[in-house]
Amino acid sequence: MSNSLIDAFAQFGAKPKNRLRGRSAIADDGALVLSCSTPHFRHPGPGVLRYEDALSRDTSDRPSAALLGEHLVLARDGQLPVRMIVIAEASAGKPRNKIYARPDVIGRLVEFDGDRFIVDFTRRIVDPKQPEGSRRRRG
Repeated sequence: MSNSLIDAFAQFGAKPKNRLRGRSAIADDGALVLSCSTPHFRHPGPGVLRYEDALSRDTSDRPSAALLGEHLVLARDGQLPVRMIVIAEASAGKPRNKIYARPDVIGRLVEFDGDRFIVDFTRRIVDPKQPEGSRRRRG
């Protein structure tokens, strides 16, 4: 688990322009990395985690919203994959937000009207024939 927004974005090879409140960045591999606030998640069907939000939601940081809008246009037009950073808001008794990357899911932008957007995330399918660095045979 990451402790900071910068650390979470870095797990995908991305760096947000706003270190504390960045909403998006483009990763080294071209994917859109999206900062997702937990109250905006839904489960529309089995195996799908939907994120619905709007650029206009946070009026206190217009530059980050404008940049997110540019990134969403790139994702829509280029059919870029979307990677997830989760921002679990602090609640009573919890002093700060929990921030972490979700490398196990991959998303796609399914709707963007210039303000409101929807991204559907699903678990990545790992081909068992492909070797993974973290898997080792025990003998």
